[in-house]
Amino acid sequence: MIDQDRIIKVDIEKEMKTSYIDYSMSVIVSRALPDVRDGFKPVQRRILYAMMNIGNTHDKAYMKSARTVGEVLGKYHPHGDSSIYGALTRMAQDWNLRYPLVDGQGNFGSIDGDSPAAMRYTESRMSLMGETMMLDLDKETVDMQNNFDDKLKEPTVLPTRIPNFLVNGATGIAVGMATNVPTHNLSEVIDGCVAYIDNPEIDVEGLMEHIKAPDFPTGAFIMGLQGVRSAYETGHGRIILRAKTEIENGPQHDTIVVNEIPYGVNKAELIKDIARLVNEKRIEGISDVNDESDREGMRIVIEVKRDANANVLLNKLFKMTALQSSFAVNCVGLVHGRPKVLSLKDCIRTFVDHRHEVVIRRTKYDLRKAQERAHILEGLIIASDNIDEVVRLIRASKTPAEAIEALKKRFELDDIQAKAIVDMRLAQLTNIQQDKLHQEYEELERKIDYYNRILTDDELCRQVMKDELNEVKEKYGDVRRTEIKLSAEEFNPEDFYADDEVIITISHLGYIKRTPLAEFRAQGRGGVGSRGGTTRDADFIEYIYPATMHNTMLFFTAKGRCYWLKVYELPEGAKNAKGRAIQNMLNIEADDSVNAFLYIKKLNDPEFNKSHYVVFCTAEGIIKKTCLEEYSRPRTNGVKAITIREEDRVVSVVLTNGQDELVIANRNGRAIRFNEDAVRTMGRVSTGVRGIRLDEDGEDQAVGMVCINDPEKETIMVVSDQGFGKRSAIEDYRKTNRGGKGVKTLQLTDKTGKVAAIKSVTDDNDLMIINRSGITLRLKVADVRVMGRATQGVKLINLTKRNDSISSVCVVTTEDEDAEALDATTEAVDAPITSDAPETTIETSEQIDN
Repeated sequence: MIDQDRIIKVDIEKEMKTSYIDYSMSVIVSRALPDVRDGFKPVQRRILYAMMNIGNTHDKAYMKSARTVGEVLGKYHPHGDSSIYGALTRMAQDWNLRYPLVDGQGNFGSIDGDSPAAMRYTESRMSLMGETMMLDLDKETVDMQNNFDDKLKEPTVLPTRIPNFLVNGATGIAVGMATNVPTHNLSEVIDGCVAYIDNPEIDVEGLMEHIKAPDFPTGAFIMGLQGVRSAYETGHGRIILRAKTEIENGPQHDTIVVNEIPYGVNKAELIKDIARLVNEKRIEGISDVNDESDREGMRIVIEVKRDANANVLLNKLFKMTALQSSFAVNCVGLVHGRPKVLSLKDCIRTFVDHRHEVVIRRTKYDLRKAQERAHILEGLIIASDNIDEVVRLIRASKTPAEAIEALKKRFELDDIQAKAIVDMRLAQLTNIQQDKLHQEYEELERKIDYYNRILTDDELCRQVMKDELNEVKEKYGDVRRTEIKLSAEEFNPEDFYADDEVIITISHLGYIKRTPLAEFRAQGRGGVGSRGGTTRDADFIEYIYPATMHNTMLFFTAKGRCYWLKVYELPEGAKNAKGRAIQNMLNIEADDSVNAFLYIKKLNDPEFNKSHYVVFCTAEGIIKKTCLEEYSRPRTNGVKAITIREEDRVVSVVLTNGQDELVIANRNGRAIRFNEDAVRTMGRVSTGVRGIRLDEDGEDQAVGMVCINDPEKETIMVVSDQGFGKRSAIEDYRKTNRGGKGVKTLQLTDKTGKVAAIKSVTDDNDLMIINRSGITLRLKVADVRVMGRATQGVKLINLTKRNDSISSVCVVTTEDEDAEALDATTEAVDAPITSDAPETTIETSEQIDN
C-alpha cells in the first residue's frame, strides 16, 4: 500500500507538453535571449554585477579571470564555468562587440578563430563602458531578485545609460526561436534615442536619418539599404556585407589587398577557402594568397597572375567566398519577460521607457535622501542656534537616551533629529561649521525643489534623459567604421566578365556560341580561311556577328519576334566548337529561327532608347522603323517585333539615330540608297512599307540592309555567293526615295554568283567571311581597293569544295597583327589563286584538313 500511495498517475502527453514548455521558457527567459532594456542575457549581467561587487573596476589592477568566473558561478549562475568564461571573453573581444565591456589582458582569442587561453592564465576587469552600464544601481533604480539559493540579491536588469541592445547587438539560440541583432554606432543610436524623446511619433524613416545602418566592429561595407530598411521596419532583414579591398598595380602584376572583412567571418578560414577554390581551379588567375596582418591592422594580399583581370577576379571572389556575405537580422528580445520581434522603433522605445523609469526611481531615491538629510540639518541648525542651552541639557542628562528625550521636549524635535544632535562632534560647534550647516541646508532645499520638478514636469525629466545620453555620446562616441554603399544588393553579372570583344556564330540549324575575337587572326585576301566551326553534316555556319561581353543582344527571328540575352550568357567555345542550340536558350517556336540581331550597350538608358530606332528589312523588300524604347523591356517569352506576311521573313535589322541613311541590296545585284526620315516611325506590331522594288522573276529577294553614319569614311562592301567582293564609295549610289528599284551594285556572272551580303566598312575594319562548309576567313578591308559599283570585284575567299558558297559575312574591328599572319592551327601551303577580276593573284593561302 505504501508503494502504491507513492505512485502518481499522470497523462504522459500532458506531462510532456508541460515539461517541454517549462524547459523552453526557462531557456528563452533565463539563458538565450537578451533583455531589450540593457541588451544582456542573465550570464552577462551577472558577470558585470559580480565584477563590480569584488571591486574589479577599470581603475583597479587586473584580476584573474578564474576569480571572476568563480564569483559568478558560486553566487549567481550555477550553469558551469565554460558558459561563464565564454561570455566573459566575448565581452572583451573587439571584433565581436562594437564597444567591449570587459578589459582583457592575455590571450582572449583572435579573429582567426583561435580559442582564448584558459581562465587561469587570463586577467580581466570592467571597462569604462561596462561601468557605465552599472551607474545608479545603488539608488534603487531597478528591481532586485533572489539568487538561485535565496541568499543574495541580484538585479533583474541594469540601469544602463547605453542602449546596449542595439549598440553591441546580440546573438542567441533558444527553443523555437533565435535572435541575431547587429551592432550599431553609439553616437548614431543616441541621436536616434534623443530624436524619439523629442518626438515619440517619429517613424522608422525618421529614425534612419540618425541611425543609418548597423556599424560593425570589423568595418567593411554595407551594400544597399533595402535589407537594412526591412530589418528596421519588421525586425527581419538580410544585410549584405562586402570586404573593403583595393587593387594595387605593380610592375609585374596586380595585387588585391583586403583591409577589412565582413562581421563574423573567420579570417583564417577565408584564406583557406580562397586557396581551395584556386586548387580546384574554380577560380583561375590567383598565384598566391598571404596573410600580412599585424598590430597595425588587417592585410590579406592576393597575388594576381599577369594575364588575369584583377577587377573580374575580385568580383568572382565576392561571389564565391565570404569576402561578401550576408547578416540575417532577427531582432528578437525580451520585453517585460516575454519574447518579441522588434522593429527599430520598438527597440528605442523600450530603452527610452527604461531610462525614464530609472530616472524617476533615481530621482525619488535622491529626493528621499535629500529630505532625510534636510530634516536632520533642521535639527542641527536649531541646536547650533541654541548651543548653550543644548550643552546644558546634555550635561544635565545622565544617559544619552535621557538627553534625547530632553532635547525632543525642549525644541519639539523627533528621535532622528535629537539623536543627530547628541551624536554631533564638538568641532561642529564652531562658527565656520555652523555656516556650513546653513549652506548645506540651502543647497539641499534647491536639490529638493529640482527633484520635485523632475517628478512633476515630464518635459524636464525628458531633458535630463537627453542630457545624460548626450554626455555618454560625448564621452564614448566615435566615428562609423562600416561604410554604406547605396548600390544594389545583388551582384551585377557584368562584374564577372571583362568587356572583351567576341565573335558570335550561329549555324543553319540554330547552334550558337561566342568565341574571343583573338582566335580569328587576320589572313591575306584570297586565302582559303580556317575552320570556324564543327557542325553536323547537314549544318553549316550561317550567321557571324561581332560584339562585346557586356552588350545586350536582341535576337530577331524570321517570323518577326524579338528575344533578349546578354553576350556573357551565351555559351563560350573555341572557333571550331559546335555551340549550343538556341532553342535551349530562348523560347523560340520549332519552325522559327534567328536570322538577325542587334548588340546594344545602353539598353537601360531611357534617353538613348528614345533617340534611337530599330529598322527592319524583310526578304520581300519591306522596311519598318520603330523606336528602340519599344524593345527595351526584356521578357522571357519574347515579344512580337514586326508583323510578317506569309512567305516573307526578316533578313536584316539595324540600329539608327533617326538621321542616318539606309542602303538595301537584292540578290540580283541592285541597291537603293535613301534617307531614314523617308520611313515614318511605326508601332512594334506594324507591318512596314516598301523599301526596294524586287524583280518579278520569282527568285529575287532582299539580302541585307546597312546603315550609313559617315559617308566620307564608310564604303559599301558587297560579297557574292562564290566569294567575290568589292568596295564602292557611298556617293556612287545616288539618293532616291524608298520603294524604287535602285542602281547596279555588282556585275553578276556565272563565276561570281548572286549577291550574298552587303556591309558598310571602313579601312579600320576586318571582314569575317564564312562559307557553308564551315571555313572562316578574316581579312583586312584595307586590302580590298575601292572600285566602281558596276564591277564584279575581286576574289575574297577561295572556295575549294564543289557546290560550296558564302554563308555569312560580318564586319569587325581590325587587329594590330600582320595582315598575312597565319593561324596557329592551320598549315600553310603554296597555292596560287587566279581570278578574272582586276586583282588576280595571291601568293600564299591556307589549306584546312577537313
